[in-house]
Amino acid sequence: MSTPPRQKRLTPTDITALKGVRPAVCLTAYTTPMTRLFDPHCDLLLVGDSLGMVLYGMETTVGVTVEMMIAHGQAVMRGASHACVIVDLPFGSYQESKEQAFRTAARIMKETGCDGVKLEGGEEMAETVAFLVSRGVPVFGHVGLMPQQVNTAGGYRSKGHSDAEAEKIRRDARAIDQAGAFAIVIEGTVEPLAREITGTIAAATIGIGASPACDGQVLVSDDMLGLFNDFKPRFVKHFADLAGVISKAAEDYAGEVRARSFPGPEHTFQVRPKK
Repeated sequence: MSTPPRQKRLTPTDITALKGVRPAVCLTAYTTPMTRLFDPHCDLLLVGDSLGMVLYGMETTVGVTVEMMIAHGQAVMRGASHACVIVDLPFGSYQESKEQAFRTAARIMKETGCDGVKLEGGEEMAETVAFLVSRGVPVFGHVGLMPQQVNTAGGYRSKGHSDAEAEKIRRDARAIDQAGAFAIVIEGTVEPLAREITGTIAAATIGIGASPACDGQVLVSDDMLGLFNDFKPRFVKHFADLAGVISKAAEDYAGEVRARSFPGPEHTFQVRPKK
C-alpha cells in the first residue's frame, strides 16, 4: 500500500501570487510546538529576530546572532508542513557587503531548510537584494520602521509623517521591489502611505502597523496571544489573554504544591503487587 504524498508547503512565489486575491496570513514563530499550532492557519511563518526580545529578554533585536536564527529556524521547520517559512538575517550579518549577505543567507537556508530570508533596508540594500535573488535566494524585504536601525532612528516611532520621510519610504519600497523581493514588510508607517505603496509595487506587502489594504498582515505571535500585557503597541490586537491564563495556572499549581494536594495518588507510581 503506497503512502500518500507529503503536503507541499507554500513557496515565496505562492505568497506573491496571493496579491490581489486574498490577504496573506503571517505570524512569527520560534519553536516547534507553537509552529504546529500556527501552521494550519498561516500562509507564511516568519522566524523573526524579534525572538531576541520575545524569548531572550533583549531590549532590541541588535544582539541576535546568526546561530540563534539557525537554531530557531530549525525548530520551526520541524513543525511546518503547510506555511512558507522565512528566517530573518540578523543585524550585522548582511549589511557589510552583498557577498557577506549571500554567505549568511546560504548558510541559513542550508542549515534550516527554510524557503528564504528577510532583511531590512531600502535603496541602500537594493543591490544586495538583487544579488541574492539572482543567486537563488528568495528575499522578503522590510521598509518603514526598521527595528535593526532603532539606534540611529531615535527609537520606535511611526514613519511617513513628513513629506520627505514619506518619499524616502516610497523610494525604499520601489527599490526593493524592483530588485526582486517577493514580498515586503511595511512596518509602523502611516496608513495612506502604506495603502499607496501596496497599489504601486509588484511585491506582496505585509503590514504591521501599516494598512488593512496591505496584501497581508503579520504580528509577533506572543503579542497576538496576549503574553505581554505590560506594553501594547497601537497596532497590536490581543486575540487571547494567555498571560492571565498562564499566571493563574502557575498560581494554582503553587497553591496545590504548598498544600500537598498535588501530586495526588493518581499522579504517583505505586508498587505493583507481586505475582
